[in-house]
Amino acid sequence: MPKFSRRALAGLVAAAALLPGAAFAADALKEIRIDWATYNPVSMVLKQKGLLEKEFAKDGITVTWVQSAGSNKALEFLNAGSIDFGSTAGSAALVARINGNPIKSIYVYSRPEWTALVTGKDSRIASVADLKGKRVAVTRGTDPHIFLVRALLGAGLSEKDITPVLLQHADGKTALIRGDVDAWAGLDPMMAQAEVEEGAKLFYRKADANTWGILNVREQFLKDYPDIARRVLATYEEARKYSLANYDELKKTFIAVTKLPDAVVDKQLKERTELTHSRIGSAQRESILAAGLALQQAGVIDAKVDVKAALDSLIDDQVPLPTN
Repeated sequence: MPKFSRRALAGLVAAAALLPGAAFAADALKEIRIDWATYNPVSMVLKQKGLLEKEFAKDGITVTWVQSAGSNKALEFLNAGSIDFGSTAGSAALVARINGNPIKSIYVYSRPEWTALVTGKDSRIASVADLKGKRVAVTRGTDPHIFLVRALLGAGLSEKDITPVLLQHADGKTALIRGDVDAWAGLDPMMAQAEVEEGAKLFYRKADANTWGILNVREQFLKDYPDIARRVLATYEEARKYSLANYDELKKTFIAVTKLPDAVVDKQLKERTELTHSRIGSAQRESILAAGLALQQAGVIDAKVDVKAALDSLIDDQVPLPTN
């Protein structure tokens, strides 16, 4: 066996470290980048209470918060590596994974009915079939978009039968109220605001077609820092349980951030948001799979894609949660 000097051995180690895929421990983490969103009330409590900051202070790890205006934005941020954890709808995460976004879904933050098809208070639109030939505001890559596609499919229509007007959620609400569009694939809390303050009508609702609120992580982050991911989820779970047990505090936090009135916030949080789940199990898988198969039937997902295999590659339910 050849002998190496210490200098030569050190040189070999340094050279090996430069090789692609070298199996060395990841650098010590200095920052966690995570999103918050008005469609994810738990994230707002997590941020307001500084729970992640407290958890990681002893490690010298800072926490950077980024607002996501919709699942599409959270997924863009994850794909670009500008956040490590992002909150989306389950169906949106699945489509993103199929399209090459390297994410893993690891946690449930809510079971919402956060989307419906909405029209103005004086509109004659009363059914999905009435949307034929109409202008519909929608945010692509989000649960409301997927909800719209599935609703059209159920009525024997497709996006070709309407004129999609591509706007971010808040702008979609504004366009509806102004009369610039005939309908809107809505999202709370903007949808609840339009309903309470403007008399907007939710003319098509289907709670089961709203896929779950899911927390995603960049796949590389999970691979490099599995213990950090576990601690993030444990802290998220603390915030979820607090939110569930302290509605008044949850509502207070929500109002402080959104500046929305009590009636709007109650409509979203009391009537259309359930916070009793955390683990990704069979119910979540079945809901997301059903959305994926419907999108494939509608031609949004290529017919050659194995949707179930894609779902299996998306979900990582092995990150442990606290048992108490």
